[in-house]
Amino acid sequence: MNLQNQSPTETIISSVENYYNEFLQVLPRIALGILIIVIGFLISQLITNIYKKRILKKAEDPLMSRFLAQAVKTVLILITIMLALQVAGLSGVATGILTAAGGAAIVLGFAFQDIGKNFLAGIILAFNRPFNINDTIKIDDIFGRVKALNFRYSHIKTFDGRDIYIPNSDVLTKPVENYTADGFYRVDFVVGIGYEDNIEAAKILIQSVLDNEAEIIKDDIHQNFVIEDELAASTVNLKVFFWVDTVDYRRASRVLRGMVMRKVKEALAAKDFNLPADIMELKIYRTEEDIPLKLRKDPRDRELDSKQ
Repeated sequence: MNLQNQSPTETIISSVENYYNEFLQVLPRIALGILIIVIGFLISQLITNIYKKRILKKAEDPLMSRFLAQAVKTVLILITIMLALQVAGLSGVATGILTAAGGAAIVLGFAFQDIGKNFLAGIILAFNRPFNINDTIKIDDIFGRVKALNFRYSHIKTFDGRDIYIPNSDVLTKPVENYTADGFYRVDFVVGIGYEDNIEAAKILIQSVLDNEAEIIKDDIHQNFVIEDELAASTVNLKVFFWVDTVDYRRASRVLRGMVMRKVKEALAAKDFNLPADIMELKIYRTEEDIPLKLRKDPRDRELDSKQ
């Protein structure tokens, strides 16, 4: 039938019939495409679950493991969608989707710069970063133990109980101090002895305390020693250096340090070394008036005087 001789109603009906016939022809391919998408999603989820159960629990790097699991799942889903569109005869739609996705990614990148920046930083940290979970680190003035690593932030638990979430972009751009990277940390403190004391004897005594403490690391690389640090106003200050295992940073750097300080103090006192406090010198110049001083008598002495 000549379309030019058809009425508008007949033209519309004819077009609908043509589209309907074409739809019936591609319907099996569309159904097959939908079936491929459903099966692909199920397979990708199954593979991801198997990976998480068997690999993620044993992984030493949870962030890397989660990233790889999510990356595998995303790639499988994209492959499934592209294959389904190809089977359904919609390859042009697939090309359009990819083009639109690229444009949308650019627009969203400008709209959510901080989120995108932290996400990209998280991906970089998944492959290369200066710390792992349970490491003790310091970023700026934030000091604590790493509890979790995510793609947008790093979770730090401070030693006073605060939970701090640092954006990954800050982790990448700011200096990170890792106190437990190799498992060793050097602790120090200062002890003062009197000027009249034998310095070398005091150093030998303190060194013996370090050598006899079981929790202090002793090997050829990590050496513990005592040196003269300062000639202060009323003391000769000796500085004590020793290495500790930082698996438990709080105990190693605080509890063990205090224990060693106590043992050093007790050892010096037992050998009659003087541990003087700071001495304050008061000078009275000729231009100043005398400072009146009065000695108070002990009440017990007064009682003795009254009895006599």
